[in-house]
Amino acid sequence: MDINYYCEQCNYRLTQKRAIRAWLREVALSEGGYTIGEINYIFCPSDVHRKMNINFVGHDYFTDIITFDYSELGEGYISGDIYIDYQTVADNAKIYKTTSRLEMLRVVVHGVLHLCGQGDKTPETEAQMHAKEDKYLALFHKNFE
Repeated sequence: MDINYYCEQCNYRLTQKRAIRAWLREVALSEGGYTIGEINYIFCPSDVHRKMNINFVGHDYFTDIITFDYSELGEGYISGDIYIDYQTVADNAKIYKTTSRLEMLRVVVHGVLHLCGQGDKTPETEAQMHAKEDKYLALFHKNFE
């Protein structure tokens, strides 16, 4: 299986796809000994993403990521569809005073961390998620860039 990248109603292009695939395989392995089943990253504009957020999550606001987990518990692999609003990611980069590239990498790994079981709905789990994102971003810059 593999990690795939698609665009829905946009022309966004993620760079370093091979390095990102290798990095995400390492993240999954580190997070619980998981292998990658099939993960599809779908990049889309804000209006498409917001409609998905309304229809599938019940939130009527913009978010940067929606993760659909298709993993089977106890199977040892992770699979899912990860929809990313590339426009909101760019807006968030400005808010957090970082680059769009770094913010995109953060969101990309965020989705895999969700598939590995990491939540972010409480202050405690949100802090854990952020710490893991930082840890794996450092790993990417050290070993995969």
